[in-house]
Amino acid sequence: MRGTGVSLNRSIGNITTEQAIADYESFAMFYSRQHRSLVALAYAASGNRAWAEDVAHDALVATYKDWERIQSLSNPDAWVRRILLNQATSAYRRRVAEAKAISKLGTRSSSSSFREVPDDIDAIWKEVRRLSKRQVQVITLRYLEDLTFSEIAEVLGCSKEAVNIHFRRARRILARRLGIREDQ
Repeated sequence: MRGTGVSLNRSIGNITTEQAIADYESFAMFYSRQHRSLVALAYAASGNRAWAEDVAHDALVATYKDWERIQSLSNPDAWVRRILLNQATSAYRRRVAEAKAISKLGTRSSSSSFREVPDDIDAIWKEVRRLSKRQVQVITLRYLEDLTFSEIAEVLGCSKEAVNIHFRRARRILARRLGIREDQ
């Protein structure tokens, strides 16, 4: 520093102020590009708008905390979706445990889920949420995010063949449960 002026090249820990500002700005762009689709993905997986907002927020907070490393990954979008789906699964398990506890106490929850879609679509997604964890993840990434099987495999950290198997099994189960032909 000279005189009373402050140098923007001053080091904070191991990064410069300029680098910290650049990281913040790149994360802000990432956030604005991803937030809406993350909420939609979480909503499809959970069926509850409030929970979806919370899970998306938590996934983005986790991303921000490690943004310096995550932004250098080949696909930060896949990383945040994997985190979101893992957190959605954990949140769903907590909700089930809470519902069981409330049921045992003989009381009813006063909160209700926010419906954003017509009942027939909601019924379909309700059936999707009854599938196995991995099948729910594959279906939501395929139909909500319009990802290819290769992209889904990258998000979930599995092979393209595993994604294909989960997808086909999920479609077969949904067709049977919903009483529709599988080719529709």
